Amino acid sequence: MSRIIAFDYGTKRIGIAVTDPLQIIATGLDTIHPKDVVEYLKKYLLTEQVEAFVIGEPKQMDGTPSESAQHVKGFSTTLKKNFPEIPQHWVDERFTSKLAHQTIMQSGLKKQDRRNKERVDTIAATIILQYFMEEHRL
Repeated sequence: MSRIIAFDYGTKRIGIAVTDPLQIIATGLDTIHPKDVVEYLKKYLLTEQVEAFVIGEPKQMDGTPSESAQHVKGFSTTLKKNFPEIPQHWVDERFTSKLAHQTIMQSGLKKQDRRNKERVDTIAATIILQYFMEEHRL
C-alpha cells in the first residue's frame, strides 16, 4: 500500500506528516523551508509510494479564505506542476495550530522544547492528516 502526506503550509516553514503504508497511523515527518519542499518530496518519493497529498486549507472563523490562502494555493500549484500524478485533497485547518500547542503543553516537555515552532508545524500537519483519515474511513 502507499502513504498519504499532509502539509501545514507556512511562508517560513511547512510541517509535514505521513501515514504508515496501511494508512492507519498519522505521524509527524519533518518541517522544512518552502523553497526546499519539491526537492525533499522528490527524494522521499524515490523510496516511498504516496497515494495522495493533503493540504491544510486556511480559513477564517466564518469559513472564508484567510489571508494566507493565496500562498497555500501557490503551494498547491507547485505540487501539481511537479507531481501531477498525485491527487490533492484539502482539509480545513482552523484550530490545528491551537490544538498542536495544546498537545505540546500536555506532553510534559520542558518550556524551551515547547517553544519549538517547527514541532508545532509538524504536529499541526499530523492533526490535518488525522482529520482527513477520519473523514475518509469506511
